[in-house]
Order: sequence, then C-alpha cells, then structure tokens
Amino acid sequence: MNEFLRETVYLDFNNSKFDDFLNDIPNNLDQKELAIHLYKKVREAFIYDPYHLDLRDDALKSSSIVSKKRAWCVEKAIVLAAISRKFQIPSRLGYAIVINHIGVEKLLNYLKRQEIVFHGYVELFINQKWIKCTPSFDSKICRLSNVSVLDWDGVNDSLFQPYQGDKLFMEYVYDYGVFDDVPIGLMNTEMKKYYPHLFESDYDSKEFSFHHL
Repeated sequence: MNEFLRETVYLDFNNSKFDDFLNDIPNNLDQKELAIHLYKKVREAFIYDPYHLDLRDDALKSSSIVSKKRAWCVEKAIVLAAISRKFQIPSRLGYAIVINHIGVEKLLNYLKRQEIVFHGYVELFINQKWIKCTPSFDSKICRLSNVSVLDWDGVNDSLFQPYQGDKLFMEYVYDYGVFDDVPIGLMNTEMKKYYPHLFESDYDSKEFSFHHL
C-alpha cells in the first residue's frame, strides 16, 4: 500500500501551501469520517471550472492547485488524492471518458465533440476496500445546473447519478483505470487524439484557455 501513500511530484502534500487549506480539519474523526470531510472540503473549496485547462507539469501539482478558487475535475481529484495521503488514507487517481457532463454546454463548442476525455475521480482505501468518489461539482454549480449535489458516504462508490429525475445527464463510456500518480503523458496523448485542434492553435482568453506539454 506504500505506493498509494507516498508523496510524488504531483501529489506534493507536504508543501506548506496545504497548511492553511487544512487548518480546520477536526482531529477526532475516524478514517471514514475523515475521508468524507476531506471529500466535502475539496468539493466545495473550488468552483467547478472546465473552461481553463492546463496539462503542463507545474499546473497539475497539488500545491499549485490548492491556492486556486476555481478548478476542473482533474485538479480537484489531484487535491483530494494528495490530502488523503497526507492523512494516511491510501488514494488512487481514476480517469474516464464521459458524456453529458453537468454545466458544460459552452465547453462542447470548444471541444467540438460530446466526449469529455480524462474526467478525473478518486479511489480511497477505507475499511479494507477501495471506494470511488467524485468531488467535482460544488453546490453552486449544481444549483445553477438544477442538479442534486453528489454526496458520498465513505462506504459506496459515488460517481455521479446517471439520471436527474428522468433526464440522463452523465454516462461513463470508457474507463482508463486507476493510477498511483498523475499520468500526465497519457493525459496529453489522449486529449490530442480526441481534440487535435486544441493542440494546433493557441487558446488563452478569459472565456477559454488550454495549455499542454
């Protein structure tokens, strides 16, 4: 289990930038309660923003992300994986291709296809079991999108409700599996395969930005 507890270049949880972020964590929680607390903290600490994507090394370090106000699913997953390890909860990073992401209607115009490639989630090892959770969508974006906030009980997988009422809004179409660290090379390769136009021009406006290796 050591590989899922170690600090890495990207999951650099001993960086001093985490001191303020984690200064309100209660010290009397059991492992499951602590994991739920960390999940909710990451979910609400950053406004979900899929319009500014940066796939470069420095941008995907947890210490670079933690001081931001806005983050996309990959960034939020990195922060949760990092701080879980800091509190001795083994973590793995998972990635998938999804369709019908919440609140990304404008994003599809930039991506030029329905698939959201390399959506990020986290697996935490609690009570001798790996459990999936997805801290992407904060309460504000859920309210604006008229979608229920995704909770997690620390026991069952929580990967998005496939339906809101009778409306389908999230479909997992491919799973890349789980990793002990950020697979930055694969992430860039897959993004280039699905969105080649993003690698052929510069995108760096207030409305949308995209940076890559």
